[in-house]
Amino acid sequence: MNPAKTQVPAQPGWFTLDPEAPALLGSRCRKCGTIAFPAENAFCRNPDCQSTEFDQHALSRRGRIWSYTDARYKPPVPYVATDPYQPFCIAAVELADEKMVVLGQMVAGVEAGDLAVGDEVELVLDTLHEDDAHEYLVWKWRPVRPRKEGRG
Repeated sequence: MNPAKTQVPAQPGWFTLDPEAPALLGSRCRKCGTIAFPAENAFCRNPDCQSTEFDQHALSRRGRIWSYTDARYKPPVPYVATDPYQPFCIAAVELADEKMVVLGQMVAGVEAGDLAVGDEVELVLDTLHEDDAHEYLVWKWRPVRPRKEGRG
């Protein structure tokens, strides 16, 4: 991350910018307790609940890999790809407390062959892309334990 540029979220309101303990920001229904990500502000996602009142809820920072793959294709806009395009690994992570699955990129250098279902990961902030004035941040997943060579 480049401190000379202003760091801003690539998707405002979806996560905190705390570099030591970033968290995804969801919502919790005041009536039934249903947690949603991204945050809900119109209606509860629980089909048995009619509530429209929510509190902000910081989601678990750790979870376990539920599924993963390498993104070998260049994603469409609004994704800003490197030139030349560099494939990256995506993981579906079941959050520790909420037991909901959230997708996100793995940090640079982690490939699908380095991972296994059930591996523990934690949320970190990283740069998605930059312009002259801003560094656009996103959340990514980082393995909790160092990866093992030759895994997969």
